[in-house]
Amino acid sequence: MYKTDFLVIGSGIAALTFALKVADNFSDLKVTIITKDDKLESNTKYAQGGIATVLNEVKNDSFAQHFKDTILAGDGLCNEEVVKMVVEEAPIRLEELLEWGVNFDKSSNGEFSLGKEGGHSQNRILHHKDITGFEIIRALLKKVSLKSNIEVFEHHFALELITQHHVGQQVDRDSNISCYGAYVLDTKFNKVKRITSKITMLATGGIGQVYKTTTNPKIATGDGIAMAYRAKAEIENMEFIQFHPTGLYDKLSLESSCFLISEAVRGFGAYLRNIHGERFMNKYDSRMELASRDIVARAIDNELKVRGDEYVFLDCTHLDFQKFKEKFPNILEKCISIGLDIKKDMIPVAPVAHYLCGGIKVNVNGKTSIENLFASGECASTGLHGANRLASNSLLEAIVYSHKSFMYLKATFDSLKSIPESIPTWNDKYQKPYAENILITHERMDLNNIMNDYIGIIRSNKRLLRANNRLEILYNETLKMYEESKVSRDLCELRNLITIGYLITQFSISRKENKGGFFNVDLIEKKIV
Repeated sequence: MYKTDFLVIGSGIAALTFALKVADNFSDLKVTIITKDDKLESNTKYAQGGIATVLNEVKNDSFAQHFKDTILAGDGLCNEEVVKMVVEEAPIRLEELLEWGVNFDKSSNGEFSLGKEGGHSQNRILHHKDITGFEIIRALLKKVSLKSNIEVFEHHFALELITQHHVGQQVDRDSNISCYGAYVLDTKFNKVKRITSKITMLATGGIGQVYKTTTNPKIATGDGIAMAYRAKAEIENMEFIQFHPTGLYDKLSLESSCFLISEAVRGFGAYLRNIHGERFMNKYDSRMELASRDIVARAIDNELKVRGDEYVFLDCTHLDFQKFKEKFPNILEKCISIGLDIKKDMIPVAPVAHYLCGGIKVNVNGKTSIENLFASGECASTGLHGANRLASNSLLEAIVYSHKSFMYLKATFDSLKSIPESIPTWNDKYQKPYAENILITHERMDLNNIMNDYIGIIRSNKRLLRANNRLEILYNETLKMYEESKVSRDLCELRNLITIGYLITQFSISRKENKGGFFNVDLIEKKIV
């Protein structure tokens, strides 16, 4: 048994800011970070846009405007108290990032260079070129490396949360369930470890890999949400999947992870055009290209289906090339690598799975319905995003909620009960290594096709029921593999993804009103926005 005081699962902005704060405050206690890949790999690393924050020096912006923009994007389902709290805490949390060494772009006069994205009424996005997330992770990992009481285990895959169930007690969703840590697979040595902890923080990121194409990295397989669901934590709002309108359409690439053309490019002035060169957003929203993501994604999806096309164009040819180069060097480099000259070529784009607005339900302190289990970042459902996330509110949400969890634990940690000594080791002595990995690969492809075909941007009752039937078959086949085999990362990721697909389907079937990122054609006739 490996014992720690704080177990942090994940290595993105939510995980690292929480770990740094508890390590500073509880200097005599142990903080353990586990991440299933190397520590640099997280959803945060790929965040291009930035962090939405109202700054004092920007006279034409206000908390009230940021609040209003968030509520409008969330389509009436945001928790208004949460939105107010997050928006007003943003400048304080920003100061902490600056103190930890994160660099944000500044203009020639020394003030922050603020971008504008879809759904925002003002320029309020702090960014570092078009690799904001990478810059944040760089600075935070450097800070983590200086903390003697933080230990980072790379290539450690969390399998299951440890609860009373593992010490022989019956639990159900109405029980007072407590978390005691997690069983974790060391993928380099293929050994399952039992890590016990008084506090477990889930910061496992998104679920994008449940779809065939996504802006999310390969690690985004919904592990934290699936584990929490199996442990009987409360899950909510899984039907609200945000599809980013402008994933780079690259027919030569077979990768599931699609390169993102940041919304900030449209904020910079780029136009959307169909393959005939015609702008079309005027048919869908008065804000044109700067409408919220759900509206722009559905508009593009409709244009593609009506015309039978595979992509539309993002037109940057009229923009100041030198300024574009300064603001979006990573995007420019990617375009050049596939033979696009943005001075004369338009960029082919199509909507791709991007962000989950629901997840593990938490309260204002980041507490889940399971005692001593917290969640922060994309895997958590805080009430901030409602039915559709406002651009660049996600990194902000992560740092605010990790701080709220830290503050709660600062006041309550000493009163926590001790962990049971009777937690068993992982028992797989009767299982054998799975010999037919090709079946895992095919099951995952089947899942991706089901989600893309039946539970994409536009859904219907018939598609949802068909998805539900097919997912049940996949679930039973995968469960049999899992029960008969020694665990592996590939098998467990498949199991988690099928669980995520099931949850998205069930929540979609239950929803009877179109809101934000959820749209069922049977709930409204011939209307797409």
